[in-house]
Amino acid sequence: MAKRAKKTAKVEHLEVFGRTLPVGGVWARRIDLFGIRIPVAGITIVVALALVGVTVWGIVFSRAPAHITQHIEHRYEIADDEFVRSMGVLLGPPLLAGNKVDTLLNGDQIFSAMLDAIRSAKRTITFESYVYWKGQIGRQFADALAERARAGVKVHVLLDWEGSQKMEQAWIDDMGRAGVEIMKYHRPKWFKYRQLNHRTHRKLLIVDGRIGFTGGVGIADEWTGNAQDKDHWRDTHYRIEGPTVAQLQGAFGDNWTQVTGDVLHGDAYFPKLEAQGPFRAQMFKSSVEGGAESMQLMYLLSLAAASKTIDLSMAYFIPDDHTLDHIVEALKRGVRVRIITPGQQTDSWMVRRASRAHWGRILEHGGEVYEYQPTMFHCKVLVIDGLWTSVGSTNFDTRSFRLNDEANLNVYDSAFAQRQAVDFENDLKRAQRITYEEWKTRPWYEKALENTVAYFDPQL
Repeated sequence: MAKRAKKTAKVEHLEVFGRTLPVGGVWARRIDLFGIRIPVAGITIVVALALVGVTVWGIVFSRAPAHITQHIEHRYEIADDEFVRSMGVLLGPPLLAGNKVDTLLNGDQIFSAMLDAIRSAKRTITFESYVYWKGQIGRQFADALAERARAGVKVHVLLDWEGSQKMEQAWIDDMGRAGVEIMKYHRPKWFKYRQLNHRTHRKLLIVDGRIGFTGGVGIADEWTGNAQDKDHWRDTHYRIEGPTVAQLQGAFGDNWTQVTGDVLHGDAYFPKLEAQGPFRAQMFKSSVEGGAESMQLMYLLSLAAASKTIDLSMAYFIPDDHTLDHIVEALKRGVRVRIITPGQQTDSWMVRRASRAHWGRILEHGGEVYEYQPTMFHCKVLVIDGLWTSVGSTNFDTRSFRLNDEANLNVYDSAFAQRQAVDFENDLKRAQRITYEEWKTRPWYEKALENTVAYFDPQL
């Protein structure tokens, strides 16, 4: 009896997500798995997708450092020396006298001041940003930085890998050829995938070690203009001169050393700084590596010391229960609390929905919450008792408090606080107040959506 020829099953095409893909060679082979002949190609794709899924899950739901749970009592007020000592000794660098701080509103004022400073640089430029996207303003910054590098200025640029994904690669190449030293923060590495969840959200520009900028703006066309329509965002940035500029340089240096291993030092980066103005200020920073909880603790100590007013302009307001407790305690002490957040014109509907899920206790105890109407509201400004002001990159959420590298300029001065109060009142005129009754009686499907999204608070 003639032997039957043994046939090897051959797969010429493979269905993947509804597409027919040709396969051949090793991909056409089948193996036995539990008595079933399965194509190697199919197993490979399934395993690859599983690995991607596990990696993404690890990134998205990686644990943040342990957060603060101890309640901070109201033992002193903002005007007391105890508060100033706590801020300058317990938490961060000292508050230094002799600073000049100029408030810059929206892109028309902000970008022109930053570009003028860059173009005036004689020795060094250090620049750190989360957002750097394609567009006209991004091109202007790239050209200005490259021109200074060609002129012999030492230019160091540190961009967050995730936040700069929309940046033109050609600009990076142009700056590199001009001599700009440009680095990406936490570029993905398969053996350090958790780093993807830890971003630098700082916004720092220091020129010649003498002029500093910080605040909320990213380098993108959305920040240009004067908040005149939904395509031009509302934001505030600050120009600093005086002794505190050295603290800004130190904040940049921390991350630069972490990424490159190089230490920036000497007179070109840290010149002797004389008094330039009347304000006492400090540059307060936080990071996962250096104590992620310190920024939240700074906010909590500030809230606990409030005795009269708390005005908060905040792009992303998603307080955890512990922070909410401190806001409610302030309301019970008779402190007036007013909060401005983005309205329907927002860059993240999920953040807005998650934020609204947390408003109940604030509104119920007499707090005032407003939604800014004309455009995306990206400010991050806290003013307490008309004396203490904190501005910078930090959002009022778990991501900023526990996962991101952040930097805030704190100013202890009534005149500076009054300047911010004027802007706050002007923003209130363009915002819509949300009452407790409106919040409580919103449709059930909105409540369901908001509470569902709020489950992901730590990652928003």
